[in-house]
Amino acid sequence: MQKTKLGNSTLKVSRLAYGCWRIAGTWDRSHVKPGGRASGIQSLIDAHESGYTFFDLADIYCDGVSEEIFGEARRKIKGLRQSAVVATKCGIRPPNTPHPGAPYRYDFSADYIVRSCDASLQRLGMDCIDIYQLHRPDYLMEPAEVAKAFTKLKKAGKVKHFGVSNFRPSQVALLQSALKQPLLVNQVEISLSQLESLEDGILDQCLAEKMTPMAWSPLGGGHLGDGAKQVLPSQEGYRAGKIRRALDKLARDLGVSRGAVALAWLMRHPSGIIPIVGSTRPERIKELALADTIELTREQWYGLYTAARKTDLP
Repeated sequence: MQKTKLGNSTLKVSRLAYGCWRIAGTWDRSHVKPGGRASGIQSLIDAHESGYTFFDLADIYCDGVSEEIFGEARRKIKGLRQSAVVATKCGIRPPNTPHPGAPYRYDFSADYIVRSCDASLQRLGMDCIDIYQLHRPDYLMEPAEVAKAFTKLKKAGKVKHFGVSNFRPSQVALLQSALKQPLLVNQVEISLSQLESLEDGILDQCLAEKMTPMAWSPLGGGHLGDGAKQVLPSQEGYRAGKIRRALDKLARDLGVSRGAVALAWLMRHPSGIIPIVGSTRPERIKELALADTIELTREQWYGLYTAARKTDLP
């Protein structure tokens, strides 16, 4: 797979990232069995062999088990240990922590960010995380406090670069105003089923500030691929019939899968979108990697865009 540079850093990664939120096979830590961990490791092997070098994680994915599985795979697979660029996230606190009755919430307090990073490093078996992201905007965020935590982690050699996830442009600008080091990535939902980032300024800001956008759920929760099997509540209303027909026509012409074309549509954008592939099926991991070989024309790109819009272009 071809490589691309992340933001204004010297990091070079595969043009597609491999998302690790499903590798535990469940969201419930108590349900993870040895066989599930072995399957997760095999998915990481499949991704590594298909050319993925960029891996997306978060401490909340199966309550840290996904990070543990990645750590196990990294110890066992020398090539993965040498080539992998690792991004993980913090800032979401599950309910009943640290005491019963506490609500599900977001927490960007300096102490929590630092403690979360230390816990992720231990689970991953790493000394330094390549990219550490804030998962969802904390409405009580104090930029100076976040900057304090980032500075502490950077000086300690625990994090190379920082980024955000699901941030609006104004929130990115607010946080960046307190930081000396530029934010490297903003991870948001982008797909032919979710076009808001094209219109709300997120991708414009990424292009202007040389931030790399990472696209989670780039196949609309599966609606644009083989079918939606596990979607978020916000994705249940996605209707993809017209989009799928347009994708199928291009896929036949190009000799690739519908999903690969949908990812190539994202990668055609000048901001350098990196789609995050989350399948654990080896054939899908390999098939979607072919998106890297597709270069859509302007006409093809706009044909898919107009199929995805609810109204005609003005």
